[in-house]
Amino acid sequence: MMKKKKKKSVEELEIENKLKLLNKPSIKTIYSEDGDVIGCVDIYKQPAFDHPLLKNHTIQMKPDLDIDLKMSNTQNKSFGSESNPFQIWQKSGSCPKGTIPIRRVRREDLLRANSVHHFGKKFPYGTSKLGQEFNRSTAILITTGLNYIGASGNINVWNPKVDLPNDFTASKIWLKNGPSEKFESVEAGWMVNPKLYGDAKTRFSLYWTVDSYKSTGCFDLTCSGFVQTNPSVAIGAVIDPLSSTNGQQYTIFLGIFQDPKSGNWWLKYQDQPVGYWPPTLFGYLDHSATLVEWGGEVFSSNIKVVPHTGTGMGSGDYASGLYEYASFVKQPRIVDYSIQLKYPNKVGTWADEPSCYSVDNYQRTYTSEPVFYFGGPGLSRDCH
Repeated sequence: MMKKKKKKSVEELEIENKLKLLNKPSIKTIYSEDGDVIGCVDIYKQPAFDHPLLKNHTIQMKPDLDIDLKMSNTQNKSFGSESNPFQIWQKSGSCPKGTIPIRRVRREDLLRANSVHHFGKKFPYGTSKLGQEFNRSTAILITTGLNYIGASGNINVWNPKVDLPNDFTASKIWLKNGPSEKFESVEAGWMVNPKLYGDAKTRFSLYWTVDSYKSTGCFDLTCSGFVQTNPSVAIGAVIDPLSSTNGQQYTIFLGIFQDPKSGNWWLKYQDQPVGYWPPTLFGYLDHSATLVEWGGEVFSSNIKVVPHTGTGMGSGDYASGLYEYASFVKQPRIVDYSIQLKYPNKVGTWADEPSCYSVDNYQRTYTSEPVFYFGGPGLSRDCH
């Protein structure tokens, strides 16, 4: 007698459908020594084009006006020299022309998420009865007051400790526009997020939202929206080597700028265009950003409560440790309608919890440009 086939549960079907949607058929598969599987996917079959607003989208292969976001490093030579890290998967192969590398999502990645629908998303920022934002703690350099069509910076790369299963820690650049309850944001940097990736490695990561993280947008390419054009950079892949305390510092150069002709928000990583967010995704951000932030964020349910999470930000050291100890952003730059790269006219610093994660826009001499230091250990003698 034939055995009756077991009916799949709704959850199993949801997982299968989601994996099919995320893991597009690949022309070539690369097995990285760090455990990631990278699929080389036809550039025209990438997840971006599942977005209803991008059905008839024409890919812009490179920016029309490639603003040189890379600044000369002469200004801060006295601060020591940094080296550029790379992505580990690149040791195991490369993707052919006409494809883009996409990190494969596994069944267990979806099972770790609170729900299949929530996979790859941040939680909306909660607000307590006192009007205080919880879940998230930031330590940032901020500029506002102009229309910004670009920003960049050199951020050094670390591997801070992540304490609780749902926590993540990131260092990045944000460009934002819109009211606080429905702001729009494009962001890029590095992140340690065990819940999303299944390990505690430091990875290159991006995010976008058009409703202050309520329901739109996602990390990396886990939803449709971001159009990738670069065949040699994998979003969500491991970065190596990393900075060490009292040792060699490794920085990644990040830039996000709007192409004046197409309106696309281009992302640059290590001075290479990676891809872009089309303006059709946005309302407020379709023409410019009004706020730029550089620095760190920690997400945890144990923020602004006792006991505090022990998840570190940046290097896990306070800003006061300065070079080789604290995490930094060097040469933060903005681009306005003059299409010139500039140090922002007015900058401020902000830390949600200064005793847990601190900030210091440190100027060594009157003539040198400040270097923005940030970070901290979370739970410690000063942070309860």
